[in-house]
Amino acid sequence: ALEHLKKTDGGRVEIIIADVDLRSDAASKNLVPGSKVASEVVSAPDGILKLLSQVVIVEDLSAAKSFFKAQKTDSQVITKQGDVLTRAVLRGGSSSKPSKLELVAERDAAEKDLSRLSSRIETLAAELAQAKSNELAAKNSAKASLAELNEQDAKLASQAEQLGRVRVQVEALQSELDRLGIVAESNEAAIREAEGELEAAKSRLREFESLGRPEQALSDRDRLVEALELERSKELEIRVELGAGEERLRVETEKSESLKFQLDSSRSAIEGAISAAKARTQQLNAARAVLKVLPNLIEAVTHGSNDAKRGYNQLENERTDQFQELTKVRGEIADIQQKLSDLTQSVHDIELQNHEKRLNLANLVTRAQEELGLDEATLLAEYNPENLIPSNEEDGEPEVFDRAKQFQRLKESEKLLEKLGRVNPLALEEFSALEQRHKFLTDQLQDLTDTRKDLIKIIQDLDEKMQTIFSDAFQDTKKAFEKVFPVLFPGGTGSIFLTDPDNLLTSGLEVNVKPAGKKIERLSLLSGGERSLAAVALMVSIFKARPSPFYIMDEVEAALDDANLGRLLSIFEDLRTNSQLIIITHQKRTMEIADALYGVSMKSDGISAVVGQRLREKADA
Repeated sequence: ALEHLKKTDGGRVEIIIADVDLRSDAASKNLVPGSKVASEVVSAPDGILKLLSQVVIVEDLSAAKSFFKAQKTDSQVITKQGDVLTRAVLRGGSSSKPSKLELVAERDAAEKDLSRLSSRIETLAAELAQAKSNELAAKNSAKASLAELNEQDAKLASQAEQLGRVRVQVEALQSELDRLGIVAESNEAAIREAEGELEAAKSRLREFESLGRPEQALSDRDRLVEALELERSKELEIRVELGAGEERLRVETEKSESLKFQLDSSRSAIEGAISAAKARTQQLNAARAVLKVLPNLIEAVTHGSNDAKRGYNQLENERTDQFQELTKVRGEIADIQQKLSDLTQSVHDIELQNHEKRLNLANLVTRAQEELGLDEATLLAEYNPENLIPSNEEDGEPEVFDRAKQFQRLKESEKLLEKLGRVNPLALEEFSALEQRHKFLTDQLQDLTDTRKDLIKIIQDLDEKMQTIFSDAFQDTKKAFEKVFPVLFPGGTGSIFLTDPDNLLTSGLEVNVKPAGKKIERLSLLSGGERSLAAVALMVSIFKARPSPFYIMDEVEAALDDANLGRLLSIFEDLRTNSQLIIITHQKRTMEIADALYGVSMKSDGISAVVGQRLREKADA
């Protein structure tokens, strides 16, 4: 790295050896009071700690002098004011810009102040919120107390009005009770008088009966009897009136008792209401006292809140200023750290380049020894850049060493060497093996070519035969379809044709049908039964063109009516002359022409069984 800087005039640099042995140094012995070794107060890589172990931190210049008197080492001493001392050099003074350590200290102090101010702001905000909450709670409590007091006053007025009505009713009942008492006393007097008259009448009657004078006139006796009956009637009336009066007295007494009970209850309720009203009055007085004090309290809270807001704003402004200053300090620190990082990276890059050059030089020396048999001394003696270089031309004169030109010459020589490659002693054997392999593969390729030609010819023959067979089958099917279709569609015509007659193997098949009285361009315009019947016509045409011993059909006549079913059954009768038909059906008419019927039936035990019946044999029998 130093050699590179010298050659390129890159300035001066100091390199710290990281892997050093940390041992105790003499600087840490016999320290003066208040001094410390720098390696004990910081954390850093081992190489830096080794350097810092030679540095002592003291309070001031006088302490530095005391240290040098007590120590005999050449340690470096630094004061807290930034002065640097050795036994021969004193470096100090002041600087217009703060040092990195001062910036870091200011940043730490600013962060602490910011944290303290943030805590203070949060405390003031919490106190302000609590004061507002207390103010709101006091207002709500006063409003609730006033509303409750008004409600109790309304209840008390209602109960007083009800008490007045009860008192009026009680007084009216008392008057009625007095009147009924007077009536009862008069009735009792009348009863007693009537009882006296009755007793007198009874006495006279007994006297009359005791005389025993039958000669008394009948008129007198009758008169006495009438008088007796009259007195009895009066007594009965008086007793009835007395009973009614007693009943009215009883009813009025019960009513009076009920009213007295209500009166007592009302009095108790009124007394309770009065007590509650007194308590509410006391609460109202207390609430009014609170309301009187509340404005002062609100004013005090508001004043405290305003003070807190002003303090908060002041602290917020201080925090903003300190935060801006902290941001500025952090920016300066970041710039310094970036510069340090750039310098470190530059040193690292230079070290890597030097290391790569040393490795390249060692590789070149090794290659020269292995490939050319020349050692380093011979190379330097014979191929020194100061020596003349032979020219590429035969008659050319030696040339002065030109690095770029010789480098280009080297590249061209390397390319030529790569084209030549290394000498292979097994080249003849490999050539013989490759030649045999080439002959074998050539024979195999020829066999494959011949086989391909044979296969292509076979495929062509098959295609021709398939086209012939398909053409014959199509023509036969077309003829059969033209015959079968009129049978199923009386009066109608039908035909089939190929969509691509030139390519029989890939051509499609189109069916053209015209039922009687209809002009149909597409099969989709036919009804369901007509489409089924047209499909059956095409199927039967194929059967007739290329007969088979067996035909299996599944409910081909399900969508047909009776007329079309009859036409289809005639086709089945024609087919059965040369083939056997197996038809799955639910049509009775189809079953009637069958030779045998097979069905599946479930027995009483729940097991399905196949049931068969031969109809032809039964019909013959």
